[in-house]
Amino acid sequence: MITKLFRNAAIFTPVDSGTPKAGPLQGDVRVLDRGALLCRNGLLEAVGPEDQVLQRLAATALDVDHEIDLGGRCVIPGFVDPHTHLCFMMPREQEFSLRLQGVEYLEILRRGGGILSTVRSVRQAEESALYEATHRRAMSALRLGTTTVEIKSGYGLDTATELKMLRVIARLARETPLDVVPTLMGAHAVPEEYRDRSDAYVDRLIQEMLPAVVAQGIARFCDVFCEKGVFSVEQSRRILKAAQAQGLGAKIHADEVHDLGGAALAAEIRAVSAEHLLAARKENLRAMAQAGTIAVVLPATAYCLRKPFAPVRTMIDLGVPVALATDTNPGSSYTESMPFVFGLAVFMMGLSVEEALVAATLNAAYAVGAAARVGSLDVGKQADFAVLDGETPAVIAYHAGVNPVAQVYKKGEQYAPWTG
Repeated sequence: MITKLFRNAAIFTPVDSGTPKAGPLQGDVRVLDRGALLCRNGLLEAVGPEDQVLQRLAATALDVDHEIDLGGRCVIPGFVDPHTHLCFMMPREQEFSLRLQGVEYLEILRRGGGILSTVRSVRQAEESALYEATHRRAMSALRLGTTTVEIKSGYGLDTATELKMLRVIARLARETPLDVVPTLMGAHAVPEEYRDRSDAYVDRLIQEMLPAVVAQGIARFCDVFCEKGVFSVEQSRRILKAAQAQGLGAKIHADEVHDLGGAALAAEIRAVSAEHLLAARKENLRAMAQAGTIAVVLPATAYCLRKPFAPVRTMIDLGVPVALATDTNPGSSYTESMPFVFGLAVFMMGLSVEEALVAATLNAAYAVGAAARVGSLDVGKQADFAVLDGETPAVIAYHAGVNPVAQVYKKGEQYAPWTG
């Protein structure tokens, strides 16, 4: 068994009491000005003031294989990114230019662009090429402090390609240090071959795609883009209830562009999370709070689309647990940087540094069903943490436009900067 002692650290970690943090507890963070972490075989065995951890070591006569002095720098849990579309082939720079000219996203989608152009490239791609493209972005996220990431399918929109994407996502989990949470999102858009026949596509998704994915055991959640011109509330309900009946957790892209009632549906079916929520009504957010559904907000998407940000202060006031995610995708949020998202949340959405830290770690872990392993620095959890180039988590927002993460550790092993 390999034992490591990380000492002389300013530790900032959310307090995990068994449920997502909400309301006044959204910023519940424990601070150890001079703390230490002791890990054995990748799991945290002691977290506390350095003198207490050293006393424990002396009392148990435990041999330490490696001792690392962190020089007083800030240590936080590794970021958990609970909403990404990392698995794709080509970026969409031309579409970006159209958006800068004022063309709305749904109009780009109507013209066959947007998601549909990415679908064509993913369908045509060899599985190995799709893996290599996804791997590059995943390693970039790791260097930026992300140690756990959710990745959605949804650029196949047919059974064979959705399965191909989920195999790529599963391979990423096997062959990289990251914890990867796979989500089926066959309902990301209506494919071109089903234009004006969305009900028929929903039928096929439920009758063919969903059973095939469940049979292979390669997804943990099912997500739907519930939006005007994409999938209606009733269609979304049918898909998600079918997924729940087959053992998958429910997520929903809700009320991103129009207030369609996706947040209310999330509460009705007790979805694990509702995501985007830029246009969600207050009464539907209140229903989410009562249902315990987590709001995964995506500030980089609002920034890139030049839209108003999701009303996180209202969410917190209503008692909705808030999580942060990048929404990495080639169309509306081409970034894998959780530090960038953290900074936007503080500067543009009014979160405190502590609230943003909880949202980017513990609440995000609950949003992907991983809080038993990650999201806070607690005994028994994985030794997943980031060492910042600063004394507090405020440096993430304060030192804008750079990577504030000096080192990344996954299960106690250093992976960034790359060491071998």
